[in-house]
Order: sequence, then C-alpha cells, then structure tokens
Amino acid sequence: MRVWRYGDDVNTDMLFPGKYTYTCSTAEEIRPHLLEDLDAGFAGSVQPGDIILAGANFGCGSSREQPVLGLKDVGLAAVVAESFARIFYRAAINQGLVLVEAPEAVKAYENGDEVSLDVESGKIIVGGTEFPFPPLPAEILAIRDAGGLLSYARKKLAARGS
Repeated sequence: MRVWRYGDDVNTDMLFPGKYTYTCSTAEEIRPHLLEDLDAGFAGSVQPGDIILAGANFGCGSSREQPVLGLKDVGLAAVVAESFARIFYRAAINQGLVLVEAPEAVKAYENGDEVSLDVESGKIIVGGTEFPFPPLPAEILAIRDAGGLLSYARKKLAARGS
C-alpha cells in the first residue's frame, strides 16, 4: 500500500480540475485528470489499495461527484484526514469511498512510515503506533461493500421483493 500525503484544504478543483466538469463524466474520463494540478504523478502511479493521508477540510469546494468517482475508481482503499468537508463526505458515502477522520494518525505520519488501516475495528497503525478511531457504522460498510449507495439500495429493494 502506498501513502499519498497532502496538506490542509485540498479542494475539489485540486482533486479534479473544474475545467473538465462538463467534458468528463465517466470514471475512465476522470481518472487521468485526478490531482493533476496538485500532484501530476498521482493519476499515473496510484494503485488499488493505496491511501491518501491529508490535513483538515479535505474535499472542500464545489459539490461535484467527479473527484469522488475518480478516487473510488482507481481503487483507493481510503482517504484518512484530519477532517472532511461535509458535501465531499456525503458524496464519498454515496460512491462507497471510505473516509476516516484520524487527526492524530495524520499528524504522526512521516514519509516512509508503514501504514495499515482496519475500518471494521477502528484502528490505523502509523509507523508502529496504533491510533484508534470510531469504527465505521455497519450501514456505511454495507454501502462500501455494495459498491455505492445505488447498488446498496437496489440490493435492499430486491431482498424485500423476494
């Protein structure tokens, strides 16, 4: 797992430039532009299972789905931040992208530290030190496991109908 480290106030335009808002709508179109103005190497190097560690107010800015859709599509295991913008947080749940608020873990991270994350039990280990956080609620984990809110809702409706 690779760790991508960013600071405070990473906004949605940094995650996915606004100039592509009306020309890119699918994950395949979004992917090459992820973080291009913040970290030009991200889109070409990110691997499934990688995580982002970030400062406060991650995902602030406009309420567009493309940043979350792109991050989910590249297989990011999670974004761990000191805090998240409210609209981004909701969009991430809708897409099944795991977000974890763990400010102490983010602040403790040093380049090269090993990081492991267990969202079910609520712990992140950074450089050998364990940082607990509230485990993600079962409903959010179910949405993640279903691949997003729409898939989750469809499964629940199908289960009621049978």
